[in-house]
Amino acid sequence: MEHWILGEKAFNVEKLRHAETIFTIGNGYLSTRGVFEEGLAGEERTTFLHGVFDAAPVVFTELANAPDWLDLQLWLNGERFNLGEGDLLAYERHLDMQNALLTRRLTWRSPNGLTCELLFERFASLAQPHQLFQRVQVKPLNGAVTLQAQASLSSEADNNGLKHWHHLKQHAGSEQAWLLCRTRESGVELAAGFNLMVEAKTAVKIAGWNVQGRPTLAVDCQAAAGETVTIEKQAVIYTNRDTADPLQSMLKTLASPARWAEAWPAHQAAWQAEWLRSDVMIEGDAEAQLAVRFSLYHLLIAAPRQDDRVSIGAKTLSGLGYRGHVFWDTETFMLPFFTYNRPEVARNLLSYRWHTLPGARRKAARNGYQGAQFAWESAATGDEVTPTWVPHFADSTRLVRIWTGDIEIHISADVAYAVLQYWRATGDDVFMLDRGAEIVLETAAFWASRVEWVEDLKRYEISDIIGPDEYHDHVDNNAYTNYLVRWHLQQAIGLVDWLAEHAPERLKELGQNLDLSSAALAGWQKAADLIYCPFDPQTGIIEQFDGFFERQEVDLAALEPRDISVQALFGIDETCATQVLKQPDVLMLLYMLPDLLGPEVLRANYNYYTPRTDHTFGSSLGPSIQAVMACQMGDVAEAYDHFMRAARADLRDVRGNAGDGIHGASAGGLWQAVVFGFAGLRLTEAGPQVSPRLPAGWKRVAFTINWRGQELKFEVMPNEPQA
Repeated sequence: MEHWILGEKAFNVEKLRHAETIFTIGNGYLSTRGVFEEGLAGEERTTFLHGVFDAAPVVFTELANAPDWLDLQLWLNGERFNLGEGDLLAYERHLDMQNALLTRRLTWRSPNGLTCELLFERFASLAQPHQLFQRVQVKPLNGAVTLQAQASLSSEADNNGLKHWHHLKQHAGSEQAWLLCRTRESGVELAAGFNLMVEAKTAVKIAGWNVQGRPTLAVDCQAAAGETVTIEKQAVIYTNRDTADPLQSMLKTLASPARWAEAWPAHQAAWQAEWLRSDVMIEGDAEAQLAVRFSLYHLLIAAPRQDDRVSIGAKTLSGLGYRGHVFWDTETFMLPFFTYNRPEVARNLLSYRWHTLPGARRKAARNGYQGAQFAWESAATGDEVTPTWVPHFADSTRLVRIWTGDIEIHISADVAYAVLQYWRATGDDVFMLDRGAEIVLETAAFWASRVEWVEDLKRYEISDIIGPDEYHDHVDNNAYTNYLVRWHLQQAIGLVDWLAEHAPERLKELGQNLDLSSAALAGWQKAADLIYCPFDPQTGIIEQFDGFFERQEVDLAALEPRDISVQALFGIDETCATQVLKQPDVLMLLYMLPDLLGPEVLRANYNYYTPRTDHTFGSSLGPSIQAVMACQMGDVAEAYDHFMRAARADLRDVRGNAGDGIHGASAGGLWQAVVFGFAGLRLTEAGPQVSPRLPAGWKRVAFTINWRGQELKFEVMPNEPQA
């Protein structure tokens, strides 16, 4: 069990939201934050299901908080169990990431002096994703107890006060309760129900309370000192995204109640299979080992295994941050882990982009362009859902204009990059023919119409955009964007040639909705040949965007110590006028296209942009990739510093915002830092190879990748590659 357990030894209400995030459980269908069964003031009590969006002010749409399946209230001799009252004599909570079991064990003394041991356990079945299990054991220590328990569901679940559910019908019987509700605007129907099973040495009474909007089962029983009462709850959830009749599907499952002992072995076996393919072993660094497994755990519980119409949002399903919206975080940072470990999940995630092509086409058309332009923030339909205005981070009475939905356009190339990376790694020609080619070509058509011809300079440019470095907006010729556009167009032309040779009928089908004529392709080639890609051959430095070199330099070291970002310290406009980076675009570009310009250019740009980057409080996406690039420079100690910055982002809440949900991109980037950075994995035409650069103290790294249908196991030691 070494380095699989995430635990806390004391209850700290000041870290409530952070703990809720890191103790999230899930199974790829839904996730539930690590809240307490009995509830607590100030909690963020959410269960999110993939794809269940509903309209919301300002943010357009958000994942709708589902009815709470955890609710369980206990009364002991008439006193309600509540961590806010009485005395907590002992407490521990831990998440066993090896099998996704969350456990809380405590000893509580009531205000009237009754002392009880309580054990709470829960898991979301990975083997049966619509089934959720909860178990509570109550043991009085210093006297007999009359135990009353109330378990319920509620259609009144809300998102920070916004209620998404319209109550339709419900039932509460002697051992079963359920409800049916529908999102108010998107029309998603959800059926949730549960069974209760109670073990006690005395008679047990269970009664149904059909409270409107909150069907409840109430338990009454007795226990002498030293006796244990066990309450098991099996909850079941279906929506009309899963089945035509979610109520009947839910009732059918409830009709054959599953006990914990029956469901647990299959759940354990499913997780064992996951970790056999996905685990990364790090010998010699306990903190790094725990952090990597923590990151992979959160990716795995968010991974849609049965649904190819959904993706993983930037905050996974673990919190209200970004409202469940999907960014480039998925394709660029999270997807590589799935591509090389769980290609079937990667295929689902990329299929989400194919299903949402109509929304991307609508965005391109609204902006006056051809093809498909992917939304910066995407939800159910693929239409743009980035908020236009949000409250200022330092003054909620002021509004800040958010431009990313308008002009952060590199995401269309990022998605195409992910499709082609997946194809290269898997050789999945079926996906490429059915879905991938359409994504790559539609987005290439967008770029061909988006580039701007500058007659005086006889070149194409792209003006008024935002690159990955969001400290700088309304810039021209962002290097990351321009270089990727050139690459994207070149790859699209090559893909057309491949289709012409291997699937001419499919190419003909694609040409019915997209201009793939010789003249159009000649235009793509011209754009690729003549787009401006900044580069100074004398210094080897790529200017991040036009005029970047003229912006104000800042000595970041002189600003220390600080616990806020440079943007929060200086202000939005003031930071934009400097050379301080939220994340280094150029290094990200050289990471994604490693053969672009050679190692000397990489070193020059690494040396230039690294000291200008707000590493700790800028973007959570940056440190993991910075670690890879530092490894390539041979600066392993510096790489380790960046790696640990990413590793601690959520575990230690170093940015102070982990309560909003897991940083999914940081989690995916951490895997990349180990595999592509410290292990030095390179994907060559001859196959994957490793060239390790392990940090001091690391004795061994072991991992598995899936390469074109074969599982390859790697074990690397300091400067001793083995495959």
